[in-house]
Amino acid sequence: MTYTITLISPEEKEKLAERYLPKARYEVKSEIYGCCIKLLCDDHSLMDTWRENFHSMSQNVRSHGRLFVFHDPAYPPDTVLYDPYSKTAFLVNIRYYGWIKSIALSCAGDILEDEHGISSVHGACIDIDGRGLCIVGSSGAGKTTQTYGLLTDPRARVVADDWFYARVFDRDILAYGSERNFYIRQDLETIWREFDGLVADHEYDADGRAVADLRWVIGKGRHLPLTTIRTVIILKRDPSDPAVVAPMSPADGRTTFSQNGYFNSHLLVRDPRKTELRDRFILNLLARTELYVLNTTGTPAATQEQIRKIIGMENRE
Repeated sequence: MTYTITLISPEEKEKLAERYLPKARYEVKSEIYGCCIKLLCDDHSLMDTWRENFHSMSQNVRSHGRLFVFHDPAYPPDTVLYDPYSKTAFLVNIRYYGWIKSIALSCAGDILEDEHGISSVHGACIDIDGRGLCIVGSSGAGKTTQTYGLLTDPRARVVADDWFYARVFDRDILAYGSERNFYIRQDLETIWREFDGLVADHEYDADGRAVADLRWVIGKGRHLPLTTIRTVIILKRDPSDPAVVAPMSPADGRTTFSQNGYFNSHLLVRDPRKTELRDRFILNLLARTELYVLNTTGTPAATQEQIRKIIGMENRE
């Protein structure tokens, strides 16, 4: 990630809103796990992509968070200004839609974390025969590739491919999805041929990505709203480490999450209070699940085999 996040005061937010509101040709309210997040922009293509990505929200519902997305020569590239009091973000000179949608999810996450005790996980969540699998990892570790590899099996169902929300419920961790459709990479169809033709070549954007309805490939009944997490896998890519897969203790897992910024570079607020909330959730998550670390220096197929062994897919018919 290369964009910078700067926290601003409510007074600064008001000045920026006055600057950009007259330029807002489009206003779209979307539902992100119960939060009404409003997009304000002047880009028709961005509006269309956003609408394909997220569930719609009634225009009669007042917004809980807002994203202003504009180009402005007065600011450097890839600038994010965020007022944590009003949950308002200004995304200035950001072209990549993947960042825009992640900041929208993070804005909703900030609301849910503060007001409802619900946490964000920047990772994939897959359900296999009623048992949820969480896959996290640093950028480039292969999280997306392995998630879609699992979805080539009809027993796997997707809750989220990149970001989900979770809460502690008694002895369980319940995970909830929030996106209507997913922002996928074009090269997935070369790694897993099952996804070939899901999106026409001309529909991919300049970054080689497109919002796609996976139901065309995996079927309508395999996009779930929630699951119960039973297993967490941390992916890493470390050629110097000969170990391929190993269990990890909750204490070591908490340290790994903390040292890696919870594997989420899009968190809008990082302060001692938020750190305490996130550490508490991670401890609860890892106390209720089995945790493994998996080195992805092998081929995608070899890593996929290891994941399926960990979750016992090979033993289920």
